[in-house]
Amino acid sequence: MKKKRVLLILGMLIVAVLLAACGGAKPAAKPTIKLIANSWPASELNVAVAKILLEKELGYTVEIINIDERTQWDALAAGDADASLEIWPSGHGEAIAQYINDQKVVEDGGPLGPEGIIGWYVPTYVVTEHPELAEISGYANADIAKLFATAETGDKGAFYAGDPAWVQFDQQIIDNNGLNFQVLQAGSEDALLAQVDGAYQRKAPVLFYFYQPHAIFGKYDLTQVKLPECTEDHQALVDAGKVNCAYPVDKLMKILSGKLASKAPEAYAFLKAFTYTNADQNEMLDSNLNKGMSVADAAQAWVDAHKDVWEAWLK
Repeated sequence: MKKKRVLLILGMLIVAVLLAACGGAKPAAKPTIKLIANSWPASELNVAVAKILLEKELGYTVEIINIDERTQWDALAAGDADASLEIWPSGHGEAIAQYINDQKVVEDGGPLGPEGIIGWYVPTYVVTEHPELAEISGYANADIAKLFATAETGDKGAFYAGDPAWVQFDQQIIDNNGLNFQVLQAGSEDALLAQVDGAYQRKAPVLFYFYQPHAIFGKYDLTQVKLPECTEDHQALVDAGKVNCAYPVDKLMKILSGKLASKAPEAYAFLKAFTYTNADQNEMLDSNLNKGMSVADAAQAWVDAHKDVWEAWLK
């Protein structure tokens, strides 16, 4: 009798231990998601929004990696990064062909939503005084070029570019349109904005590369210079050093590591669904650049105000 009782107790203990083990088993930890932030505010804001939602709604840990927009392709191909959320396709034709179409090691993550516009800009007060400067042909005049000259450019006009990592073809456009201008690299977006701000305060002429959407257009009255329309393939012209026409309008896209779908299916589905509008980006850019909010705070403010938008990304 005692033997049966002992066996019964042992059996119950074994069952209890097994049940406890099953009930207390921890789910496998989710992998860290590595998002690439490029060197402009909208890219940083996109990543900040994705980080908030991946962490708070889906339980991932997110690491933000600051990588040049050219070198990010190798990082994604190798699986050292998982996603980049704002690609301007006109500057990455060769990379798209190589990594997405041919090697299939990077995946087209679908449209981000906003349309990107790259162009040449001058303060509107410059065009008011010189109406011909609304079009590129007006800059062919040697006297006009001298209006934009600096000590560094001599008798050539200065054309200001931003971060050297940005994909730009402005010296080609200048040379192939016979303009007496020289590209000067400001060094960063902040340095370029400071250059524009200084000229604006003095009401001095300044010609520069910039892009939309961006909060700068809520701060300054700017005119986009009309460049010739491209009648040939833009990328082919760039490759040949013969581009003489406007940057194409870019339908911004996302790119994902080819390994992400198997590594983190939930995060993969979320990032594929991640999309919003120019107005959404402009709202965050205004908060960040004009109202002084940090990138993280501007992103959080947008998340708090637009639950109806991002909830759809989680389904």
